[in-house]
Amino acid sequence: MRKIQLIKKKWMEWNHIYKEKSQPVYQFMNRFSLIFHAIWAVIINFSIEAMSRHSVIAAWEYMDVSTRVFFYNAFMIFITFSIVYLFKRRTFVRIIISVLWLFLGIVNGVMLLKRVTPFNAQDLKTFSEGLTLFTNYFSVSELVMMAIAFPIVILLLFFLWKKTGKYRGKINYLMGAVIVALSFGGYTVLTDYVIENRIVSTYFSNIAFAYQDYGLPYCFMASVFNTGMSEPNGYTEEKMDEITNDGKMTETTCERDVLPNVIFVQLESFFDTSEFEALKTSTDPLPNLRKMFEEYSSGYCQVPTIGAGTSNTEFEVVTGMSLRYFGPGEYPYKSYLKKNTAESAATAFASLGYGTHAVHNHSGNFYSRAQVFNNIGFDTFVCKEFMNFVQTENGWAKDEVLLTHIEDCLNSTDQQDFVFTISVQGHGSYPEEKLIDNPKITVTGLETEEKNNQWEYYVNQIYEMDLFAKNLVDMMEQRGEPAVVVFYGDHLPTMGLEENDLKSQNLHYTNYVIWDNIGLEKKDGTIPTYQLMADVMERLGFHAGTMFNYHQQKKEDYNYLSDLELLQYDLLYGEQYAYKGEPVITEGHIEMGIRDAEIVYGSQDLEGNYVIYGKNFTKWSQVYVNGEKQSRKFIHKNKIKLTKCELEDWDVVTISQVGSNNTIFRTSAEYVYVDGSLKLYTDELKEEKIRREQMETAETASLESINETIETERITESAID
Repeated sequence: MRKIQLIKKKWMEWNHIYKEKSQPVYQFMNRFSLIFHAIWAVIINFSIEAMSRHSVIAAWEYMDVSTRVFFYNAFMIFITFSIVYLFKRRTFVRIIISVLWLFLGIVNGVMLLKRVTPFNAQDLKTFSEGLTLFTNYFSVSELVMMAIAFPIVILLLFFLWKKTGKYRGKINYLMGAVIVALSFGGYTVLTDYVIENRIVSTYFSNIAFAYQDYGLPYCFMASVFNTGMSEPNGYTEEKMDEITNDGKMTETTCERDVLPNVIFVQLESFFDTSEFEALKTSTDPLPNLRKMFEEYSSGYCQVPTIGAGTSNTEFEVVTGMSLRYFGPGEYPYKSYLKKNTAESAATAFASLGYGTHAVHNHSGNFYSRAQVFNNIGFDTFVCKEFMNFVQTENGWAKDEVLLTHIEDCLNSTDQQDFVFTISVQGHGSYPEEKLIDNPKITVTGLETEEKNNQWEYYVNQIYEMDLFAKNLVDMMEQRGEPAVVVFYGDHLPTMGLEENDLKSQNLHYTNYVIWDNIGLEKKDGTIPTYQLMADVMERLGFHAGTMFNYHQQKKEDYNYLSDLELLQYDLLYGEQYAYKGEPVITEGHIEMGIRDAEIVYGSQDLEGNYVIYGKNFTKWSQVYVNGEKQSRKFIHKNKIKLTKCELEDWDVVTISQVGSNNTIFRTSAEYVYVDGSLKLYTDELKEEKIRREQMETAETASLESINETIETERITESAID
């Protein structure tokens, strides 16, 4: 104990001496703080770029070639240090600001090891969803390192807060506020200058290249503040009347007597690997789709993203709108469409009398799809919470499971159907170690074994995706109904492809094919994803949906792109002049899933646990008894075991499909436990329960009456005695 007190005393003495000796240093740094801030901002900016580019040499080349851009970004960092003049603990505030900037660089550098899209503000909006994917992107050892590093950083910051000195002078808050205002004002003026002189740009045709050209600080902040759509020049009611032919562009017409089922399938990270000339495969991974490429309309699909951003390709296809008019790195699914309704392919096909469905073998809440698909008019959405599937070696659902659920959608209505399907099997990351023991296809030709392993994993996934495509068109043929099936890739896989690696010389090109059994003419070509739906509908003689009609009628016009921006702004952020006061959709009506979970019967096992047998159970089926979620174990699609629940007579049991954040997507009919078994809670049983309750009430009342009589007689006899 005495030793501890002695150590504590020595520590306090040393701490006092340290603070006293540090004061001259603090005073010197405060006197010349602006100079030190400028030097430190340059160092931080260089460090950020080195981490983002995974190379000190690359960062130096960037600073040398794009000197004005580099120092513009350094100035942005510099002005953030101006806020230290509003605090006593200036050194600690400087440390916090520095850590935040460096953390930005670290996160971006790590993300670029796993994908090609840099870290941007939209990632913060998908943070809670992204947490569920950590195990797909990071190894166990990496996750452990993160878990250890986080508390260490927090403790270190706490230590620095306690030990760093305070400014001993009197703070002039007015002067500090003026300095902050002048700093940010100067930055605003400088930003206008660099944009006007095209030193940086406000439009990122490729966000990955933009980060390389314009630096992380500017690009990240642009993704924070430059969101949505700004009102374009020339936006007036008269101009919108001109573009939409006085609102007639919102009308629906059809040139076809017999309507086919229409299925769109967005294949995750899909492209024709023969486009990658260095890649050598033991056999063709796409025999079925290649045959379709040769026999049906096909070509390049020009997508808005590279290596990530599935929902943005999805957005362009399903709405006919272009991402180029939104803020850099924006996901409309996470911004506008999460809270607002909008026209889409679903509303267009509905106007033609179609049932409309979305199917996706991943989480219903990811990218807010459950909310978005409701807001854009789909009738149903079937997500992984309604599926039982086989996983890839990397943890993603295989696409074969989609067949059953697409067929369920087609069988759920009497009319023809539009089914929008998003696959997930081809998703990264792609392991550098060999995961598949006996691959169907082997890979050679690349510079390292790790690269060959990555591509071997990928081509074996798309081989199975190709088989899924064959099975889907076979299923449509066997149904004996007219059908059109469109396959296309959402973006290239995240494996460091460069333009020179590809025959197309374009990282925005994937592949598409339009299979049909109705004799459509084969017309090949390159199609941007925001025109794909309109193109297919035009081939079918369908003219529905404002955006799709616009593409069909105006895509050859001189002002096509500028008017596209005006129309897109009008429908989303403007006055909706195109609708003439009658919007196509004002609220959603979606139903999650097609099939209810059903209980057939229940019984106790040897351990005394109650086991429920039924249909359509999945890993995401949760059991509720009288409205309270119970502990349960999913056994298989027909069996769930209750592990900590004893059922009593007239307990009401339901089964719900539950997504992330405890979102209940769909709930079964009510079942009731009575006389030792689970039964559908019919009106007859509800009446039976009422009768039994009435009988119990009557019996209770009768017993109470008898007891009262006995008690009265006892009292009377006692009084007589």
